[in-house]
Parts: sequence; structure tokens; C-alpha cells
Amino acid sequence: MGLLTNLRDSISRVTEGLFSESEPKRIGIYGPPNAGKTTLANRIARDWTGDAVGPESHVPHETRRARRKENVTIERNGKTVTIDIVDTPGVTTKVDYKEFLDHDMEKEDAVKRSREATEGVAEAMHWLREDVDGVVYVLDSSTDPFTQVNTMLIGIIESQDLPVLIFANKTDLEESDVKRISDAFPQHETVPLSALEGDNMDEVYEKIAEYFG
Repeated sequence: MGLLTNLRDSISRVTEGLFSESEPKRIGIYGPPNAGKTTLANRIARDWTGDAVGPESHVPHETRRARRKENVTIERNGKTVTIDIVDTPGVTTKVDYKEFLDHDMEKEDAVKRSREATEGVAEAMHWLREDVDGVVYVLDSSTDPFTQVNTMLIGIIESQDLPVLIFANKTDLEESDVKRISDAFPQHETVPLSALEGDNMDEVYEKIAEYFG
């Protein structure tokens, strides 16, 4: 009996080792174009893995396909969470190729970019409805948050019963108004930051570990 008991205990320990670790949480980074989503994704990825997620640009819709950085382990205040960062294309109700012409882009390239950006919006919505476990919603704190897109997306996130953190980005800009964002969505916690400058990233990581851990 002793041999059988030891064997059973050994099998139990091996099984626990195989299945005790949960899959990384897929955290989608959402928001309108040019809110700083990729800048934030790169900041998080570089801080914890040393690698970037994708290129950044001041031109709208630089991210036109969802990019994923896997197994990013964040540790703060005794809490640890391992996440897959999903940097999604900026969501908007309309992509007009003419907006790219203002960035010295040829018409053919502008049309191509607008078509890809439109497809990217559809992909972002698919990820939101099917493939993410939580959301980081990034807003440019220097612009008005009361838009159709923001209201729609926050509503969809809430209907999916997903945990969500709202990040008021670009606090390094003089026009930044974090309170305007917290007043717009008082039902969710708003965290101020500058992903570009790295300001307040300690609180960002604390909240990610708290909400998604």
C-alpha cells in the first residue's frame, strides 16, 4: 500500500505542476486613433521584456493589424500577473483617405492605408467580442472624450462584462485635462500617464496587476 500511495502522490504532484499555471490573460489595448496605444504597449513590453510591440507614428492608423506580445509578466506590490498584450488598431466610425494627404502621402498610398485601417477596425472589434480577457482603454487627455466611438466601445466592453482600466494618456501636453476623462466615465477608474515620457508608470503597473491578476 505504501508503494501505491507514494506513486499516487507522485502522479498528483506532476499533474498539479502541469495544470496549476493558468494561461496568460489577453489584455486588449483599445481606444481611438492617435491616443498613444502603441506607445503604451511598447512602454510596457520594453519595461518587462526588453522588446517592442510595433512601430509608433504621429500619422493616424499606423497600427492597422492587431499585434500581440506574449508572456509579459508584471510584478507590483506583491502581486504578479502574466499577460499577452494585444495592441489593436484605432477604432473610428469613418476612415477617410483624405486625412492622410495632410501627412505628405500620395493618393494611392492614402487610399491603401484607409482601406487597411477600415479592415483593422473590424479586426479590433472581433478581438473585443471574442478574444480578450480584459481591456486597457487609452484616451488622449488633451482631447474631448465625449465621442460616439468612445461611448460605443465602453458600452460594448461593459456588455461583455470585461474588466477595464481607462488610461488618460499624454499628460505631458499642456492641454491635458484628466478630470474631463474621469467625469466622462465615472463608473471606471481613470489612471493618468504619459506613455511617451514614462510618467506615472508605477501606478499603471500597480493597477494592471490589481485588475487583471
